[in-house]
Amino acid sequence: MTESDTPTSIERIESLIISVRGRKVIVDAYLARLYGVTTKRLNEQVRRNRQRFPEDFLFSLTAAEKDELVAKRDRFKMMKHSIVLPVAFTEFGAAMAATVLNSDAAVQTSVFIVRAFFKMRNLLATGLEIGQKLSELEHRLDDHDESIRDIVTAIRQLSSPTPHPARKIGFKAEGALD
Repeated sequence: MTESDTPTSIERIESLIISVRGRKVIVDAYLARLYGVTTKRLNEQVRRNRQRFPEDFLFSLTAAEKDELVAKRDRFKMMKHSIVLPVAFTEFGAAMAATVLNSDAAVQTSVFIVRAFFKMRNLLATGLEIGQKLSELEHRLDDHDESIRDIVTAIRQLSSPTPHPARKIGFKAEGALD
């Protein structure tokens, strides 16, 4: 069975990963679905094992962040009327959640989740590399532009006639006055 044949493919998980506060996260409702448990059960297990979830593993969204998600992304409409603020799990938090749920489905799914986060991190790194290469190329082009300007200026100087004093037509007899 290949990754694309599984009900939980990397591409499906990638579509659930969002960026909040500059970090890639997956909200508790979707993580719970992936692990085959209710959101209530997931958050219950997280609370029972709070020492396993430092700040870089998860954080609660603010009301404004929740409202923005609901407004900008259709798939978060289910949270619109919820009074509970969603919890955002980072890659590490999602992996740790699998250990506190302690089910075979959670462990298997956590492998896909970690791979999805890893793939997205690599894509981001590739994008940064491309940006850096573009900056280098732009710098080189700036240097080329300056060189081209110098060449064009030199060609113009060579192609423009130099003014010579006008010569009088005719001949001048010796001893004649001008």
